Amino acid sequence: MQGSIARVCMVVAAAILNHPLLFPRENTTVQEQDEEMMARMREHEKRLEMEQSKLEKELAQLESQLEETSTEEGYSWYFWSAVSFVIFFTIEMCRVDLADTEVRPVEDEDMFPESGSITPRTMVLDKDVLGNFCDKCTYTSAHDNWRVREFVEGFADDLLESLRSVCDRTDMEVGDFVGIGSMFESWRVCKPLMCDLLVPFSPPDPHSFQFHLWCCSTSDVPPDMQGCGKIKVTKENEEGCLCGSANLGEDMLCLLHSRDDAIKVDCSPDELLCSRNTSLLAKDQVMKWFQISVTKAWGRISHKYDFEVTFRNLDAAGALKIRFPSGKVIVMNIIPVVQFEETDAYFVSHFPSDCESPPDPYWPLSFAIYERNLFKYFTKCLPQHSCHLHCLQIVTFLHRKQTGLTGKSAFTNYHFKTALLHLLLSKSPSSWGFENIEHRLRDVLDFMRRSLQEKRLHHVLIGNSKVPEEVRVPEIIQRAEPINLLRPLVLQTELYAATVKHFQEMLRNASVLLQEYTPHLPNGGLHHS
Repeated sequence: MQGSIARVCMVVAAAILNHPLLFPRENTTVQEQDEEMMARMREHEKRLEMEQSKLEKELAQLESQLEETSTEEGYSWYFWSAVSFVIFFTIEMCRVDLADTEVRPVEDEDMFPESGSITPRTMVLDKDVLGNFCDKCTYTSAHDNWRVREFVEGFADDLLESLRSVCDRTDMEVGDFVGIGSMFESWRVCKPLMCDLLVPFSPPDPHSFQFHLWCCSTSDVPPDMQGCGKIKVTKENEEGCLCGSANLGEDMLCLLHSRDDAIKVDCSPDELLCSRNTSLLAKDQVMKWFQISVTKAWGRISHKYDFEVTFRNLDAAGALKIRFPSGKVIVMNIIPVVQFEETDAYFVSHFPSDCESPPDPYWPLSFAIYERNLFKYFTKCLPQHSCHLHCLQIVTFLHRKQTGLTGKSAFTNYHFKTALLHLLLSKSPSSWGFENIEHRLRDVLDFMRRSLQEKRLHHVLIGNSKVPEEVRVPEIIQRAEPINLLRPLVLQTELYAATVKHFQEMLRNASVLLQEYTPHLPNGGLHHS
């Protein structure tokens, strides 16, 4: 009987391994594969019929022996038959998946055709045009940026001081702002001039915030919310002291709190800006509160200024547009944030760019302060007249101009900034001299091309061991798994195709766009508009 079982297994294995679709020929057309497959299937059918007849004869001879076998042997026969069937079925299913995978066209590779496409290594770049562009950017930065920053910082101080005066005891406590982004990192080039300010706030006493990051061992944050966390509003008395909830009487004092501390206003979840029926801080509630507070604050100090202040976007609290009588415009993004413990990382209510914010109750964590510190670190290490900021100015300028021509894509300025920081961490500081600007610009664009092709661009600070210790990234962030900033492109094929087209057109139009921005005058000078 064992010989018969072995013969059955051999027949099954031969049928599977010699199946026409298991190991298809690579360089054949679909029609040729179909003809070969039919011919081989007819041959295998004949072979299987012959093997079947032989097995029937052998099984007929063994019928008498099978009747005399024990019950255990009978069950063994059925057991091995079932195992053979399961193996056959499993391999057949895997074969079908394998065949489908091989036949399916590789759409992503078609997005980057080698013939007729332009790459960062083949795009046209004129050194004189790049030099003129950098001269104009430097001129603009030196004459405008410092005055804009000085005005914005003074106005923000005045506005936040007025905001604190309109808040009552149950409102959130507002701290001092922190400047971030291109204006404070000295690479802003496109107008209107924009300043991003983070304004931290905290709950009134005796409440506090508890944080649940995506990278904690006990986290329940879903995979598509990597880089986010949840903020829970807790009460100090919940940690063990009962003086605020129990009636101690006039003759009893709490040894931990004074009489003034014990008199606290009990806030409802709505007043604490929480989601309905939860103790989790809600971004929608925060933005609504902040927008109302900013409106009241501006109403108290508007008589002191001769310019007009309007909200650019009603869905983004603190998105202000300042228009002077001369027509000059300055854009401010005052963003309410929550400081993560004692670090320089902040949970932001919304992004200043147009990218979508995660839904409540998930708050994205911003490392803008650490990124600004990383730029400062490189400033000390790089040559005196380095080209790294000029490279970032050029690529963000091209991205903005191309967006105006072909519409939005998945790329933002933050993606190009991330690519530059990755290259700064991997290349020698001496290679960033201004004389190498053309090569480094091609490196940045080529890094973005490869990232787009692979649909993978890791956050520069999260889980990156190359970040210097001087930047002092929190340990929990250093130990976290890297986060892919291009993760949405994996599933959104239409967005991916639009982004590839946007990038290709940006490379193709780069030379023309740069020349239009820095036209030459007959005497060799630059026309500064």
